[in-house]
Amino acid sequence: RQQNPGPMATAGEDSAAELLLRAAALVPLERYALAALLLASAFLYRFLELHVLGDLLRGLRGGRVALTYHPDSQVYHRVAAKCRSLHGRYLATPWLASPHLQTLFLGIWGRPPSVTYRRQLYTVRDGGTIALDWLLAADGSSCDGTISSDDSTPIVVVVPGLTSDSTAAYVKHLVFSMASNGWNVVVGNHRGLGGISITSDCFYNGGWTEDIREVVNYLHQKYPEAPLFTVGTSLGANILVKYLGEEGGSTPVAGAASICSPWDLLVTSRFISRKLVQRCYDKALAIGLKGYAKLHQPVLSRLANWEAITSSRSTREFDHHATCVVAKYETVDTFYRKCSCANYIGNVSVPLLCISALDDPLCTREAIPWDECRANKNIVLATTPNGGHLGFFQGLTAGRLWLHTKNIRGSKKKSYSNCDPHICPFCVHQS
Repeated sequence: RQQNPGPMATAGEDSAAELLLRAAALVPLERYALAALLLASAFLYRFLELHVLGDLLRGLRGGRVALTYHPDSQVYHRVAAKCRSLHGRYLATPWLASPHLQTLFLGIWGRPPSVTYRRQLYTVRDGGTIALDWLLAADGSSCDGTISSDDSTPIVVVVPGLTSDSTAAYVKHLVFSMASNGWNVVVGNHRGLGGISITSDCFYNGGWTEDIREVVNYLHQKYPEAPLFTVGTSLGANILVKYLGEEGGSTPVAGAASICSPWDLLVTSRFISRKLVQRCYDKALAIGLKGYAKLHQPVLSRLANWEAITSSRSTREFDHHATCVVAKYETVDTFYRKCSCANYIGNVSVPLLCISALDDPLCTREAIPWDECRANKNIVLATTPNGGHLGFFQGLTAGRLWLHTKNIRGSKKKSYSNCDPHICPFCVHQS
């Protein structure tokens, strides 16, 4: 006798997919929206490399600054050991707790101080022209801008990064910080930048040290009583450290600082072509380079293939079609290898403070020459877990940069006064 199939039998005849769809239809749309939001947030958190949760787990204390130096380094024991910021922690601005947000905020907004420069045009031996911008005023304070030949006030030469000049936000922050110490500050703009035309067949590049060499020698001869210091940022740091290594003990520079250097141009080039977010930086840098090239099209189109330059979609392509042709390097890899300052670290003979953020989205930590820095008694390497590329914003309003935090002499906890006359970007007293 045929039995009547109950409701359970009817349900069993449905496929598993139909059952899943029926069950899914019972879930409110709000739950799906919440799940999608959580997934998007997780993706964005990872994509932007946010570290808000890590900061919270550390009790909003920030990451500790790590120092790498030779055990017998007098630069450490007599200078860096007395700098409070190098023995503390760095906590990023909460709403900028990402290397990419730090870097973009600096480039787009940056909140730089208001500065005024006095321009001096200097012609180098090959006929090229360099704009030397002397700081005259910053946020209401001013000076007459004149320096006598017997003036003993220290002079700081700032070397900007790729396609940057004295108007860049991070450069303004830096010169303002140095000037607050009572020092004379001058920005040595790369040739062809700062509104200056190319007046020779030479263009600057990541390994071009002739300009900084001539500027340093010129300033030393003109102001022989003034201690001379140099600070390089980003690609300018690579140029500066390479110059110091080339000169060894022959340079008149008394001390230097390298901030967010790429160190190894070949490693950095491969790094910025690895992930999607880094490729975005690469394209942005290529656009800046092509903008620089367009300013000097009459000269560059005579020396290289202009159509190939304008079609470049990455820094490597631009270097292949422009830099290597003008500077006469066989290949791009040859250019990167020969011009990387990591190859010259061992010969640096003046006190050098190097600062790098381990989450730098442009200059990867993979390129940092840890062992070479540790082996040289003249070098102290300071690394922070966060900071982005030249960012280091701190405070709820991002109103200040950790790089330029001022140390107060005679701290109740520990005294950081009486530094030797070597460069220290954090000390407020004059040497």
